[in-house]
Amino acid sequence: MRILIALAAALTVAGTTTAHAAAPAALAAPNISVANVQSHLTQFQSIANANGGNRAHGRPGYLASVNWVKGKLDAAGFTTRVQSFTNGGATGYNLIADYPGGDANNVVMLGGHLDSVTAGPGINDNGSGSASILEVALQMKATGFQPTKHVRFGWWGAEERGLVGSTFYVNSLSTTDKSKIKAYLNFDMTGSPNPGYFVYSASGQPSGSLELQQRLQAGFTAINVQTELTSVGGRSDHAAFARSGIPVGGTFTGAEGTKTSAQAQKWGGTAGQAFDRCYHASCDTSSNINTTALDRNADVIASTLWATAA
Repeated sequence: MRILIALAAALTVAGTTTAHAAAPAALAAPNISVANVQSHLTQFQSIANANGGNRAHGRPGYLASVNWVKGKLDAAGFTTRVQSFTNGGATGYNLIADYPGGDANNVVMLGGHLDSVTAGPGINDNGSGSASILEVALQMKATGFQPTKHVRFGWWGAEERGLVGSTFYVNSLSTTDKSKIKAYLNFDMTGSPNPGYFVYSASGQPSGSLELQQRLQAGFTAINVQTELTSVGGRSDHAAFARSGIPVGGTFTGAEGTKTSAQAQKWGGTAGQAFDRCYHASCDTSSNINTTALDRNADVIASTLWATAA
């Protein structure tokens, strides 16, 4: 699903249409291969299988997940660093990856938590968001995207213990470094098996969030998917960024909430059933993913990044 985000401009002079000399060529976000995203999810499942069935904070499956994602990004030319912190007597880790180039005083950041709960492998929550932003990052390199703004990704630790990793990261930044982050986009659960298509509402969020909301909505509109706004409050990793005045946005396919009849009519799926019946459970495995929702969200992530950072 390719989504155009900019078109070459043209001037009409005295009834004659002439290409504008300064206009760029058509710029399109790449079609993100859902098969590639699913391949990353398969890897997360394998890591959990080999490490006690989960990828939780303080457990070996989490660090193995960090190391695997880091290896993919290092090979693609990103500058990565692992930031450690302590929570609950265990060491946690954030993975930060910077794409080369772009205005370092004008940063666009994307993130999602990489940890699972202890009960299961966390393939939808939040392997889905983690795998999607990983593939978008890899496609930046593969397509030779050269954004005007600097792009940074974050995979957060210990979200399931109270947004610990992302809060630690934001608190570690100087006031100057916080001011350089002009947008933070969060992706937490993007492949729920009975999916909704929710976009974070800008209401009550820092100035600039409305633009991000509208770009995400436009991405779904371009692929003929209706959306609803949702207030996720402080339930995910955008919260620390918002508290620091950074514009935030994101997408969400639903967790323990119940899909209504109106939503089922709009989006398909089963009314009266949770968006994700395996939320925070052992059955949140690689079979707990709606491929269509995963695909659509990955493409919207890419289109929004290309529009925001270009």
